[in-house]
Amino acid sequence: MTDVATDLAPVTPTRKLFSDHPCFDEAARMRTSRVHLPVAPRCNVQCNYCNRKFDCFSESRPGVSSVVLTPEQAADYVDTVRADYPNLAVVGIAGPGDPFANADKTLRTFELVRQRHPDLLLCTSSNGLELAHHLDEVAQLDISHITVTMSTVDPDVAAKIYRWVRDGRQVYRGREAGELLLSRQIESIKGLKARGVTVKINTILVPGVTLDGIAEVAKLARELGVDIMNNLPLYPVDGTPFGELLAPSPEQIARARRDAEQYLPQMTHCQRCRADAVGLLDDENDQTAMDRLLAARKPPSPRPHIAVCTQEGFLVNQHLGGADFVDIYENANIGGRVTPRFVERRTTPPAGGGGRRWALLAGLLKDCRALVCYQLGESPRMVLRASGVDVYESDGLISEALTDIYAGRVPRRALPPRDCATSCSGPGTGCG
Repeated sequence: MTDVATDLAPVTPTRKLFSDHPCFDEAARMRTSRVHLPVAPRCNVQCNYCNRKFDCFSESRPGVSSVVLTPEQAADYVDTVRADYPNLAVVGIAGPGDPFANADKTLRTFELVRQRHPDLLLCTSSNGLELAHHLDEVAQLDISHITVTMSTVDPDVAAKIYRWVRDGRQVYRGREAGELLLSRQIESIKGLKARGVTVKINTILVPGVTLDGIAEVAKLARELGVDIMNNLPLYPVDGTPFGELLAPSPEQIARARRDAEQYLPQMTHCQRCRADAVGLLDDENDQTAMDRLLAARKPPSPRPHIAVCTQEGFLVNQHLGGADFVDIYENANIGGRVTPRFVERRTTPPAGGGGRRWALLAGLLKDCRALVCYQLGESPRMVLRASGVDVYESDGLISEALTDIYAGRVPRRALPPRDCATSCSGPGTGCG
């Protein structure tokens, strides 16, 4: 067992370290949202309590996600989430594998998010095996909060927790695996604290395996400068070696936390979040969240623009049949927020051409994903949709309608649509 100091005063967390991060500050759990980006599928350690799943919608625990995203998809997904969650404060990567077993994807994702959202907190978690090799990159990207899973200071106990540990091409088992992992965890935590990172440790409470050594873990973590500790009860998962074990009792959990809080503040509000969790800490991913996440896997649209029928360039207030022009907009994505920006004005094909008119318009809008107008007839609607242009009827501000469409929402309509030719000032030839 590693030697630890025994005369250390307990840590008192500061508001500055934990503020706005719902996992580190219980006061923030009902105030600020977080999003986890599932970009890290691989793992370099096989824990006896873990079963990773990449297409799971039903379970709510670490190691599961409904999808795996690329860094570019993940960054775009953050843009969408931020539009829907104004209280978003934290972007995290927590799997479904180990983020630093996928260091290239993890760091590239954080780089893209940092560029677009410089005000958001970045956080991640790790078993610590590869983390020590990327400490400078963590500092450069200002990843401010990191969780390291450290469940024992005894390599023989670690041998019971981990089936194998893979370091590069070499696979370690038994006590040798435990010694390697513990040394890397210590190295990682020291390096993080030297770089000013706020560190939490997760300690898995496994009856008959780790419960008797919780105080020793807390002592060592305190000596290393860890800021807070999360004693996390075993969650038995089917198909794993620990799947048949009983979870610790409430009394065992309380005793472990009492033993540990002599040295470190205790996190007691952990929700065992999925690798694709979004929203407040107590929220579960609903169908809307799942749909948003699944949509993030789609390739970028080759048609980035939206066409608008307007009379003066401010409101959506023009019937397509009477439009002599359409204004073209793009999403400038300033600061990671949907930001409609005018591109150009295009003259529409002249009226009176019947179906040919709408075919020509479809060709004119081949770079547009959508057209929004006050109203239109069934003939142009069918032609445009067949050509890949989504059609929306709306009214009100152009900026509001475009923000809705780019965020994946249907733009609002305050006034009911009128029957064609009953009250418009068009030429009377209809929309064909």
